[in-house]
Amino acid sequence: MAFRAAFRRAPTKSFSLAATTATAAPARHFHATPRAFVKVGEPIPDLEVLQENSPGNMVNLAKELQAAGKGVIVGVPAAFSGACSQTHVPGYIQHPKLKEAGQVFVVSVNDAFVMKAWADQLDPTHESGIRFLADPAGEFTKALDLGFEAPPIFGDKRSKRYAIVVEDGKVKAVHVEPDNTGTSVSLAENVLA
Repeated sequence: MAFRAAFRRAPTKSFSLAATTATAAPARHFHATPRAFVKVGEPIPDLEVLQENSPGNMVNLAKELQAAGKGVIVGVPAAFSGACSQTHVPGYIQHPKLKEAGQVFVVSVNDAFVMKAWADQLDPTHESGIRFLADPAGEFTKALDLGFEAPPIFGDKRSKRYAIVVEDGKVKAVHVEPDNTGTSVSLAENVLA
């Protein structure tokens, strides 16, 4: 503890709370509550950071969904992970109301090559029309405020599991898993019902 003493500042004058209350500025209210993630009514972030099939094929979901009129963005923590590959994404691919949902995109913080290989495995004929997009640097995920730290499981920052329903370029509904990775609120049966 002696090393800390060298860095401590000695008080230069006395402080009196009574003397400062009459002239002090109004207190600013501060809270440590984390910012809420994307909200209903907000526009989809207008970013050209997502990649489809290769790093050179950039996609802007704001423009894509504006043109499509309506759609769903399905966010997953990791391509090829158990819940993503066995339950979450196949639920959308096989859902009878998929075509009514508009354009559907699966987004993950992975590279474009991984997402293409995963799409080819889950939907080999690509008949579903679902597009698999890479968010290699996590910029789209960060803009939605839907990232979480996952070093022990995934090695780095990843996307929470979510589904966002979009109409006319704006968020109509948000379904985010409360524990970041579970499969309940963001399943196709709840989102496309």
